[in-house]
Amino acid sequence: MSAGGKERWASRVGLVLAMAGNAVGLGNFLRFPAQAAQNGGGAFLIPYFVSLVVLGLPLVWIEWTIGRYGGKFGHHTTPGCFDAMGKRPYWKYLGVFGLWSCLIIASYYLYIESWCLGYAGYSLFNGFREANPEKFYNNLIGEKPNSILASSWHGMALFGVCIVLNIYILSRGLAKGIELVSKIGMPLLILFATVLAVRGLMIDPATDPKAVASPFEGLNFVWNPKFDSLTNPAVWLAAAGQIFFTISIGMGSMQCYASYLRENDDLTLNGATAAWTNEFCEVVLGGTILIPIAVAYLGLEAVQAKSGFGLGFIVFPTLFNYWGAFAPVAGFLWFGLLFFAAITSSLAMGQPILAFLQDEFGLNRRQSALAFGGMLLPLAVPVAMLHTKSYFDEFDFWAGTFSLVVMAACEAVLFSWVFGIRNGWDEMMRGAELKVPRFFYGIMLYVTPVFLLVILAASIFKPAAGWETYLGGVSAGESVPAWEWAPDSMIGKLLHKDLPLPEGASPEEVRFNEQLKFMRTSDRVVLIGVFLAFAGLVSAAWRKRAALAKGSP
Repeated sequence: MSAGGKERWASRVGLVLAMAGNAVGLGNFLRFPAQAAQNGGGAFLIPYFVSLVVLGLPLVWIEWTIGRYGGKFGHHTTPGCFDAMGKRPYWKYLGVFGLWSCLIIASYYLYIESWCLGYAGYSLFNGFREANPEKFYNNLIGEKPNSILASSWHGMALFGVCIVLNIYILSRGLAKGIELVSKIGMPLLILFATVLAVRGLMIDPATDPKAVASPFEGLNFVWNPKFDSLTNPAVWLAAAGQIFFTISIGMGSMQCYASYLRENDDLTLNGATAAWTNEFCEVVLGGTILIPIAVAYLGLEAVQAKSGFGLGFIVFPTLFNYWGAFAPVAGFLWFGLLFFAAITSSLAMGQPILAFLQDEFGLNRRQSALAFGGMLLPLAVPVAMLHTKSYFDEFDFWAGTFSLVVMAACEAVLFSWVFGIRNGWDEMMRGAELKVPRFFYGIMLYVTPVFLLVILAASIFKPAAGWETYLGGVSAGESVPAWEWAPDSMIGKLLHKDLPLPEGASPEEVRFNEQLKFMRTSDRVVLIGVFLAFAGLVSAAWRKRAALAKGSP
């Protein structure tokens, strides 16, 4: 806390590690390897790094700039930051997405965080030498076939521990809570990942009877580009999507963290450093653990057919058993690094809620942390007690995927076209220790907003056959399949296209399917209700500000 009473980061290192911790999450070690494997390995990296330049870095600087600018006016959340830049009443309500998404994502992200904690503890005590990881996972979440209810006492207990732990750390403040955890957690995460990567690359099929290939085959697959895939639009969309989600853009956390900077504090070098730390964890460490080890024991084709989540939680614990006495340690390191990745991200989701309650309603740090827990609990309970295809999946899609793109598109337009690219660029370069090339001026003005609008449109109007089939067929003058909405498109999600009934479904399966559809519909009502509640709080806060301003001399 500064002499003036406003919270500040205690050190530059702490700021960068906290920002990197916000970005480095489960997706770095689970989603990225799966995306790379399913999109051609090295072929994926070229559009990935292009997307980093035209989408990732510009949005990082935009979010840091919006946050620091709002902080000058005492705003630490996106409603206030957007209002300060936008000068129109509706911008503060678009900023509500930054509060809404943080709360909704935290309600299920903490649940996954608790799985990592449970797996880490169980691994350390030699658990997966005897137990089946898939059975352990099913027992942890309590899911049963064709049952909408899913819970277990130990799963709920671990979930409760993680919620309490996050509330406690947040209550300690910016420097003594979030920054301290980031200074401890991020180095440990990198250390754990480095140990696993080195041990994984030591797998030798000549001496390890369980190995079917060299881990370097997996490494070569990741790093050797195939230029023929550059004409596939699906690979480009997948790469852009991965960049977008790995840097935690569009959530409101980055703006909140940046709002605690002073007016002339550097944000270009700090922002780039945090982004590149995230990329190091994702590409270098994440790409050197999951795929090489899995390829060594399963083969490349088997790895390409599996999801990152399935590999990380179901397959990996069994593969570590091939490492003899080191197996429990390896399991602990793997799930330990996932836990550190998760908790540094979940803390970043809680901070904007606390900042909003402190700024607008005068709550102290402890009161706002408890209020955050009170908001979180009614959302977290159905996530933990119902099948993951109901509230869990819906929260993840609408708050953890779709709304982030909407939010990022809004802030790209706000920065470059409403606030003005000249004003935005000048604000970004104030106190800059890294002189950003003028090349990015045009990128921020034209390319980034258009890129985001393309991603948004592609996620709304996505055909089941894939855009590559339609675009390729049309360009070649060939016939294309009849239009069907993709299950993971916005419209497909609204129409429950991701809940198909198999032919000859039993009465139990039909009933379960109808229950899932009902729960998902009720979930959407909850999501709308939470958004409207935040909008109401923002409206009340601004009326309060106006009344205070009118009454001031």
